[in-house]
Amino acid sequence: MEMKTIFRTHIIAIAACLLLHACKKDETRTYFEGGTPPVLSADDSVLILTKDNQDETAVTFSWTNPGYSFNDGVSSQDVTYILMVDTAGANFTSPSMQEVSISKDLSKTFTENDLNTVLTKLNLQENIAHNVEFKLRASLVNNSVPLFSNVIQIEITPYLDVAVPIPPTGVLYVTGDGTASGWTNTPPETQLCDKISNTEYAITMSLKPGFFYKFLSTQNQWQPQYGVNTATSSNPKQGGDIGYNFALPGQKDPDAIPTPDEAGTYKVDLNFKTGKYTVTK
Repeated sequence: MEMKTIFRTHIIAIAACLLLHACKKDETRTYFEGGTPPVLSADDSVLILTKDNQDETAVTFSWTNPGYSFNDGVSSQDVTYILMVDTAGANFTSPSMQEVSISKDLSKTFTENDLNTVLTKLNLQENIAHNVEFKLRASLVNNSVPLFSNVIQIEITPYLDVAVPIPPTGVLYVTGDGTASGWTNTPPETQLCDKISNTEYAITMSLKPGFFYKFLSTQNQWQPQYGVNTATSSNPKQGGDIGYNFALPGQKDPDAIPTPDEAGTYKVDLNFKTGKYTVTK
């Protein structure tokens, strides 16, 4: 046999072996074949939440297994579930939409307090019935292959629950070297905040960089006092978590809120339901 023929035969044999090896390797690969969107249900459709019953069960959500399947059988991977909560008509796109993480289980039970806390973060007015929508998102590792359930609606009346105690006098003043009055516990009426609701106050004022301010609820007293919780607020000049001192044992005055980097007129909004304040120009 000629040398060229021998060489050609060897090349063909090697190529055949490589092809056979590749085919065998393909045979061991795992392929995703599909799944079924979970079906979500709840054991109640109308809820009236009360603080007196905060530890009682409010509602239990259940859903079917999405049955993620692969060519080598049903998935053995962990499935993660997210219960999405939003007001009716918002289509789960509102800025305050909430997500509750649930690992592996096929049900989730909320106490009245648990559910009311979620609704508080939605900034829903208390003691009024609201149509609230729920939807489940199932996914595999790294949020891959998401499957969404049907949407269910529940009429829920939440109760007043705040992250930060509201001003007991029903009024709120701003004070500090960032204001016209300077630091004083008798700020003028021009530094009185607008009361938007029992749980929200706002004031529009001129601010210069390099100064600070806080909020007081009682004339001639330094407590109750509101400022910023700097430990949990990454950018307190633009907003963050409200800190407070009601002169209770162990409490300390919160840090003062720093003014923005650029001089101008700003609106400072304090939301005691969410425990957040925002500063917008």
